[in-house]
Amino acid sequence: MTILATEGLTKRFPRVTALDSLSVTVTPGVTGLVGANGAGKSTLIKILLGLLEPTAGTARVLDLDVATKGAEIRRSVGYMPEHDCLPPDLSATEFVVHMAQMSGLPRTAARERAADTLRHVGLYEERYRSVGGYSTGMKQRVKLAQALVHDPRLVFLDEPTNGLDPQGRDDMLRLIRRIGTEFGISVLVTSHLLGELERVCDHVIVIDGGRLLRSSAISEFTGATQSVTVEVEEDWHPLAERLTQRGEAVSGAGRLLTIQVRGPETYDAVRDAVCDLDLSLIRMEQGRRRIEDVFRGSSAQIDESADAGRASAKDVTV
Repeated sequence: MTILATEGLTKRFPRVTALDSLSVTVTPGVTGLVGANGAGKSTLIKILLGLLEPTAGTARVLDLDVATKGAEIRRSVGYMPEHDCLPPDLSATEFVVHMAQMSGLPRTAARERAADTLRHVGLYEERYRSVGGYSTGMKQRVKLAQALVHDPRLVFLDEPTNGLDPQGRDDMLRLIRRIGTEFGISVLVTSHLLGELERVCDHVIVIDGGRLLRSSAISEFTGATQSVTVEVEEDWHPLAERLTQRGEAVSGAGRLLTIQVRGPETYDAVRDAVCDLDLSLIRMEQGRRRIEDVFRGSSAQIDESADAGRASAKDVTV
C-alpha cells in the first residue's frame, strides 16, 4: 500500500530549484524526510497538501492527485507547520475545536475529540489557558493536537522539535512514535537533526538540493559495522595500548573505545585484556552506522559529480 508518491516532481522559483525531478514512494508507518535547511522539505509538503503548484511532475497523496484534489487531501491529512501560527488570545481547547470543525466535525464531536487529543499530547490540565502564555514546548503540542484532532490517516510534521530543549525533544519524539504505533496513523516527519529520525522512523528519505539521495528502511541505514564499542569504568588508554600490542586497530573518543573487528579473535582479545588489566567493563556492543554517515557520503558523491561536470565544461571551448 502506498501513502504518497511523486514522479519527476520539480519546483522552480525565479532564483532557485527547490525540487529537482524527485521520484519517491512512501508506505504506511513513520517516515523521516531529512535534509539540510533549504533542501526542499517544506516545499515538498506544501505541494503534497495542494498549497503549491509544481513546475513539473506529479504527486499523489492517499491516491489523490495533488493537482486536482487538494481540498480533499487537506481534509484527510493532518499538518503541523514549522512556523509559529497559533492565535495567542485563544485557549488550546478553542483553537483545536475550531480546527476540528474546519475539518468537518460537528461541534459536539469536535469538543470531544479536542479533549481526547489534548490529553494524548499532555495538555489536558492546561487546555483552557491562553496559548499566548504557553512555553515553546506547549505550543508545539498544540500544533500537534490540531493536526491529529480529526483522526487523519496521515500527518505531515514539519520540524516538530524546532526550538525545544533536550527534554522537550525527547517528549515530542515519543509522541511521534506513539502516533505511528498506537494510533495507527502514518507520519511523514521532516528534520535536519539526523539522530532524531533514527529514534522514531521506520523509513528515511534523504534529499539534498531538491534531489533524492536515498530512500531506505532505517535498518539499512543503521546496520551493524565491523567494529565493536567498549566502555570501561576506568581510563581506557591502558586497554587501548594492550589491544594495539596484540595487533588490534583501536581508536578512542570521550569515554568510548572503538575496535575494528578482524574476526572472533578480536572479541577474545578484548575480553582477555579487560580481565588482565582488572578493568570494570560497563558495556561492549556492536558498532552501528548512522544516517549522518550515509548523508555525508551521498553529499560527497554529489559534490564530486558536480566538480567533474564543471571540469568537463571547462574543457569545452566554443
